[in-house]
Amino acid sequence: MTRALAFFGAFNPPTVAHVELARFALEQTGREAVVFVPSKSAYIAGEQGKDFAYGDDARLRMLRAIAATRPWMAVTDVELCAPEQPRTYDTLCRLRDMGWDAALLLGSDKLPELEHGWLHVEQIAREFGFVCLTRGRDAVDRMLREDAYLCGLSPHIRVLETPAALRDVSSTEVRRRIARMREIQRELAQLVPEEALPLL
Repeated sequence: MTRALAFFGAFNPPTVAHVELARFALEQTGREAVVFVPSKSAYIAGEQGKDFAYGDDARLRMLRAIAATRPWMAVTDVELCAPEQPRTYDTLCRLRDMGWDAALLLGSDKLPELEHGWLHVEQIAREFGFVCLTRGRDAVDRMLREDAYLCGLSPHIRVLETPAALRDVSSTEVRRRIARMREIQRELAQLVPEEALPLL
């Protein structure tokens, strides 16, 4: 079994922060690999309500291109190939069957959701464990102390302090800038002859 971290998410699109935080968590935990597990685009758009979602193939291609130069990074399409979006616990069990002994890597913004928004949390905690990266200005230690549910899980949660330079990088901001860039391209197309656009 390869000792790994399982990094679930939309990766919509993948950012420098996704990659650098995964590498940081890997170094801090002494594991051998990080397995990126992208979610289905239908789930991202429907359940998470993202403003726009790159398709499954596009996000998978992006992640695989990034992983090609990073031997510690693995990418699986196990959730993308499922008929519907699987539960996290089921995917972790599937990864285990594939040879990954993987703790779940997540951001501290997910901690308040665990009690009422997730299934099989206790099984994930006992069988796999959590590695939690602080997000924004979350006071994670206080959260784990003062929330009775999270306090019970805390022996299975390892908290890592996110480096300040990566704390506020997000896919949401990348998508906002891409939308603005596309708007500018449309504006330019009205101002510049189409033959000249590629030369700008």
